[in-house]
Amino acid sequence: MGFGDLKKKEGLSALNTYMADKSYIEGYQPSQADSVVFDALSGPPPADLENALRWYNHIKSYGAARSSLPGRKRDVSSYGGTAAPAAAGGDDDDDDDDIDLFGSDDEDAKAEREKRLAAYHEKKAKKPALIAKSSLLLDVKPWDDETDMVALEKSVRSIEADGLLWGASKLVPVGYGIRKLQINAVIEDDKISTDFLEEEITGFEDYVQSMDIAAFNKI
Repeated sequence: MGFGDLKKKEGLSALNTYMADKSYIEGYQPSQADSVVFDALSGPPPADLENALRWYNHIKSYGAARSSLPGRKRDVSSYGGTAAPAAAGGDDDDDDDDIDLFGSDDEDAKAEREKRLAAYHEKKAKKPALIAKSSLLLDVKPWDDETDMVALEKSVRSIEADGLLWGASKLVPVGYGIRKLQINAVIEDDKISTDFLEEEITGFEDYVQSMDIAAFNKI
């Protein structure tokens, strides 16, 4: 359904609401979707629209590199929609509809209802538990402009653990010739904590000065 006119307060407010639990317009890394929406703005959102402003500043940091972000450009009106509710008649709904809890009092009918209820609950019990995951965007800062950033990133990616998956990364200028490593990670919440990541990453003391979480989104 789109955000509306992103040069007006209403459109910016819609963008701000949309970005409340997201780092990017689509997916878990910057893409042409971010570039299209960014170009539709006339400038930075006002400070009271903090979610939209955070996103704007982050995408602005890519500069001319926005043109090389992955993905395919679409019309700006195609972004910002919400997922349509699941169509009626899915597998689980069929099971529910087939169970008539208020049918005949006949003994055979009761037995059939109990049998089907038992089968329904057994099917539900066999479904795998939902694994809670989070997408993180980490800022890893070196000591100075002489830090070997290739070795720094190699060290970070050498951290391996069950429930941890490293994603895309890039080097972002922070001033005085210093660049920080910005890297995506997907973690399983029950297995990996942000404290664990910080302890492991800052453990590379020859390269890493500090680590910050730039974005944290539940998947």
